[in-house]
Amino acid sequence: MNRAAPSLAKLTLLILFLAAMALAHWVEASTAKAPPPAAEVPFYATKFEQRPDPTTLTTLGRALFSDPSLSASGAMSCASCHDPAHAYGPANHLAVQRGGPDGTLPGLRAVPSLKYHQAIPPFSERFFDNDGNDAEDQGPTGGFDWDGRADSVHEQAAGPLLSPFEMANASRDAVLARLRTSPNAAALRAAFGPHLFDDPQRAWNALVLSLEVFQQSPQDFYPYDSKYDAFLRGKATLTPQEARGLAVFDDARKGNCASCHVSTVKRGAFPQFTDAGLIAIGVPRNLAIPANAQPGFRDLGVCGPLRTDLKTHDDYCGRFRTPSLRNVALRGVFFHNGVYTKLADAVRFYALRDADPARIYGKGRYDDLPEKYQGNLNGEAPFGGKRGDKPRMTEAEIADVVAFLGTLTDGYVAPEASKVAAATTSR
Repeated sequence: MNRAAPSLAKLTLLILFLAAMALAHWVEASTAKAPPPAAEVPFYATKFEQRPDPTTLTTLGRALFSDPSLSASGAMSCASCHDPAHAYGPANHLAVQRGGPDGTLPGLRAVPSLKYHQAIPPFSERFFDNDGNDAEDQGPTGGFDWDGRADSVHEQAAGPLLSPFEMANASRDAVLARLRTSPNAAALRAAFGPHLFDDPQRAWNALVLSLEVFQQSPQDFYPYDSKYDAFLRGKATLTPQEARGLAVFDDARKGNCASCHVSTVKRGAFPQFTDAGLIAIGVPRNLAIPANAQPGFRDLGVCGPLRTDLKTHDDYCGRFRTPSLRNVALRGVFFHNGVYTKLADAVRFYALRDADPARIYGKGRYDDLPEKYQGNLNGEAPFGGKRGDKPRMTEAEIADVVAFLGTLTDGYVAPEASKVAAATTSR
């Protein structure tokens, strides 16, 4: 009896079976959809080799925020304009900051603070807030930057890296080339995986995600530790002048500031002092901005020049996002063009724009907004009325409002606590 024949037959069948399985696997693999590259998945769904925890991301983002090697000049970082010691705003009183390849190119707008941005919604042309009257359309609202063009913090963080008058990188690839050789490259690989830089999109997402998570750090960007926060907690008392200033700030017939710079606890959250709306108020032209030396140049906010997707929306021209007033007393310049260098002058503008325009604009009126867009200007109190009307705020009330705004500076220490700390130190 030949026992080898059945064994050979079984072996042949096994080989044919394995071959068929291999062919089926190959067909399946060749027709299956490959995993999408990072560019085709939502930002927050990016698949990294390793997913760092929030503490690691915050530490990494803080280091990248202060890394000048990411700029074309090698001398400018995010912190150059957004100084942590000045509420993440400029440390100087310049209307615009200078950057570019050699650090001499002036920007177009004043640099805002990055604090208290955590609740800003993405840009929407029709915004309905859940504040008890959700049927009211608040109009264009939200987004980051003065014109709301960035819908997230990572988009906002990417802007200065590629801006020609900021960090001045020509492309994302140029940023990544600098990032690969930066002091933070090793930490990025350790956090996201050793092959991070093999995929440019994942490397870019890792960079801006780190910056975003850092800018969401409560102790850095929204500590809620001003005197006003202590007042809301019942742990501080406003001075008589500060209390008068708050009353004028909230009074719809006077300052009416709280209509845009919300000052009350809302849905259990302490106030951001902004409703994130985009409105036109018509501040005077600032000739200290080099671009404004060109008679034909106009910064029209939401409809350009830096934002381009809404450039045909004439009803948006002249609109800029309402900034938070937290830490406003630390600023050296005010409004999107830095036209005022004193807080009292910024408050006074609201009182005098329509009642005494000569004190605001000189001979002209609304001199930085072409006439065809002047119908976009906000006319609510303290604006409104006609030339020669009594201003809605007196000089004394303006001074009171300024005193109140000083209570919005972070880092407040109660006088009693200061005395205890001083006594402890002296021992």
